[in-house]
Amino acid sequence: MKRFFSILLIALTTICFAQKTEIYVIGNIHDSVPNYHPKILLGMLDKIGPDIILHEVDKKGMEDYAQGKNLNENEVIASNLYSKKRPNTMRLPFEFEGRNQYRKDQGMVPTDNLTVKLIDSLYKAKQLTPKEAKIYEDFNALTQELMKIAEGAPEKFNNPSTDRIAEKRQESQYHELLKITDSRPEFSKRFVTKPNGEKISYKDGFKKMSGFWDLRNKTMAQNIYTIAQQHPGKKIVVLTGFLHRYYLIKELKKLNKQDFILKEFYD
Repeated sequence: MKRFFSILLIALTTICFAQKTEIYVIGNIHDSVPNYHPKILLGMLDKIGPDIILHEVDKKGMEDYAQGKNLNENEVIASNLYSKKRPNTMRLPFEFEGRNQYRKDQGMVPTDNLTVKLIDSLYKAKQLTPKEAKIYEDFNALTQELMKIAEGAPEKFNNPSTDRIAEKRQESQYHELLKITDSRPEFSKRFVTKPNGEKISYKDGFKKMSGFWDLRNKTMAQNIYTIAQQHPGKKIVVLTGFLHRYYLIKELKKLNKQDFILKEFYD
């Protein structure tokens, strides 16, 4: 009986003191700029010491990295440098699989950029209604605010306050701007041709892109959660564009069943 309780005590102690999975969602600026470049990100990785680094690419993107392609972004340069020092580091994709081709096939690209350009031209020509103009002005103001924040240290664009601004900005782009594209005839009368030869209007293509923003982020969060479940007790760093950070954190909190702890790199 004493032996049984001893074994039980050891088991409970092991469970209580088992290392909890830690997830660090780091919002990045993809291109190297004076205030954010691979050396800065490498320092952040060194401080955390992750066992697993997740990249905002799909399986094909990870294969390209392995073959030395598309190595100009901050994330992959810093990740390569870190993995050279710690060769046992796992690096995995978490992106919506086939993202780029999917957007082209659905007609989201290039209608998304063309739609915003058309809104801008209508605004400059003073052809938008006062309500429509206000929607576009709010979108631009939020964009400019985030651009200013992104000129600071990484802590400036990796915190709850900036996450709230980023969420407002993305809500403005993918929901508020729809009030303009859905109501004005200009967006129903302009078309692009999809890879299969079918035509799609700016209005419909932009609406598809708006829906895909939610689908993509929820898929990425689920992929992160799945990897975390497969590798319990590890330190996991998620490298993503900082506009995605708020969404991924929000979704991970929904998915979390006390499986992991969300932490900041500066904690």
